[in-house]
Amino acid sequence: MKLKVLSRSDVKQAVGMAEAIKAVKKGFIQLSMEQAQVPLRTQIPVTKRNGVTLFMPAYLMKSETIGAKIVSVFPNNRRRGLPTIHALVIVVDAKTGRPLAAMDGTYLTTLRTGAASGLATDLLARKESRVAAIFGAGTQSRTQLEAVCTVRDIERAWVYDVRPSVARAFAREMKERGSPIPADIRVAQTTRQALREADVVCTATTSFRPVFADSSLKLGVHINGVGSYTPEMQEIPARTVVRSKVVVDSREASLAEAGDLIISIDGGLITNKNIHGEIGEVAAGKIPGRESEEETTFFKSVGLAVQDVAVAELVLKRAEELGLGLDVEI
Repeated sequence: MKLKVLSRSDVKQAVGMAEAIKAVKKGFIQLSMEQAQVPLRTQIPVTKRNGVTLFMPAYLMKSETIGAKIVSVFPNNRRRGLPTIHALVIVVDAKTGRPLAAMDGTYLTTLRTGAASGLATDLLARKESRVAAIFGAGTQSRTQLEAVCTVRDIERAWVYDVRPSVARAFAREMKERGSPIPADIRVAQTTRQALREADVVCTATTSFRPVFADSSLKLGVHINGVGSYTPEMQEIPARTVVRSKVVVDSREASLAEAGDLIISIDGGLITNKNIHGEIGEVAAGKIPGRESEEETTFFKSVGLAVQDVAVAELVLKRAEELGLGLDVEI
């Protein structure tokens, strides 16, 4: 059996952010139109190491693609100079069941997570949004900013991290990226400063408590929350959740895993009826997105295998066109 193996650089060369946003849009639509099978991911907690390994399969029926990702999230890796996230993605031919490819899933995860926020920003943020605020300055935050800048003409971005030196490094690196990322990237000294003029907010942290105060938010802001992926984690204040139009990647997954929602539900502040709908339903035109300039919109993503498989399918296609990767007999 021949298997194509694709490295991080292969994945990065094969698909850019704009294409990734289109791919996850198609995947989310299939999910919301019941054209995809996406079981809840299996979580293996590694409590001793403050980590977790996740197993995430998906079948996109319309695309006729099967795939799965194994991803480990170990926040303590930062102390060892290692990435927080390691991942591997496999792609399977849905017509024959034959494995087609194995590819680096670490960069693909950051790409597809950013792409989901890019799609949500495109569908929910005000068209004239010009300022972004990024909470957290890790790997995920880089693609969050890139994605927002891909769909909106962002002129200035603020970054806040509890580790100021990491935020400064983020700002230096991202300034050098060039278009569509602006040269005006500033390090906020406080969360209030980061939010003062922000039209779009992205949170990509591993926090267990809100990373900002609801009162600091600007009128009509759009929020992408991607860091909270367990029932105990929380980035967004409950008060913000209560007053926002909440759109999720998956109702089932968010009600099982999204602490930002579960904590408010368990506290009696909202019910599952407060979820406006899924981003795939908005993308398909089944439900409206933003309906006024003043409303606060909140996209809560826990991350789905449908995103991984949709992007991995495109990566494999582009890799074959560009001659990327290594074909291995196993």
